[in-house]
Amino acid sequence: TVDPHLHRVTTLKQAIPVSNAIACSSASLVCEHIKQHIADSLLVGPDSESEQWLKPIASITGQDYIVASKKRADDRTLKITLPDYPYQNKDAVIIDDIASTGRTLAAAAIQLQQHGIRDVSVIVTHALFNGDAEQHLHQHGVSKIWSTDSIPHHSNAIDLAPVLAAA
Repeated sequence: TVDPHLHRVTTLKQAIPVSNAIACSSASLVCEHIKQHIADSLLVGPDSESEQWLKPIASITGQDYIVASKKRADDRTLKITLPDYPYQNKDAVIIDDIASTGRTLAAAAIQLQQHGIRDVSVIVTHALFNGDAEQHLHQHGVSKIWSTDSIPHHSNAIDLAPVLAAA
């Protein structure tokens, strides 16, 4: 599995109870994409769960990163709070493992723009994009969406084959 969502369990075996399960990371591939397309941006985690992907990516690329906090009322209603940071006149890339409804990413994009960010892009590992998710992101200021090819989608820009082959 690639970038497993393990924030509620401590080991992969708890989520996938077989002896030969392997957790792979898309971080190196995401770093290459960032270096080629968006090298001078603030990297943003929309919630505390995203820090496990964001921190190694920021370390490799040498870019600043921040992690927002999220409070969820229900599947489509939430509040994002950004930490103190000099946001003015910067571009931002929100990095997360999965986009399903897009509401978390859109809420983060709105907050970033309200804090002075010029352009907001998104990179996700798993592009589910249920219903109007992609349209919702664009309506709320996300200019570009890139995803890995873990789920076929027109936003696929990052090929996971090298990571999967190595595993």
